[in-house]
Amino acid sequence: MVQQVHDVMTAAPVAVGTLTGVGEVAQRMRDEDIGAVLVTERDELRGLVTDRDLAIRVLAEGLDPDRTTVREACSPQLVTVGPDDEVGRAVGLMREHALRRLPVVENGETVGVVALGDLAVEHDTDSTLSEISTSSSNT
Repeated sequence: MVQQVHDVMTAAPVAVGTLTGVGEVAQRMRDEDIGAVLVTERDELRGLVTDRDLAIRVLAEGLDPDRTTVREACSPQLVTVGPDDEVGRAVGLMREHALRRLPVVENGETVGVVALGDLAVEHDTDSTLSEISTSSSNT
């Protein structure tokens, strides 16, 4: 049986406004043990910011986390999937665009995020990536 994205996605992803400071976003990622946050403006998806984005686009560039917004740090060119798309389509898009996470959008509303770790847990429970994705470490 072919699986659909809604079977493996993380529902109710965390979202912040475009003017939210990256310091606040980093704290939220820490507190909620997540690696990505959706960036919205008037309930419309504008980007995705990851912990890697914060490190590469803010800290490594010497920007002040207290004065830098997620609009400046996020990945604005989004690739998305629908909840009823086949998981294979999500995997193909991740490969094609070298992505680790895809927002899941239905009728213009973001309903979830599918991550490489979600796919590993679902499809290869014995893989190292699956083990890492299911661990509850705080590092």
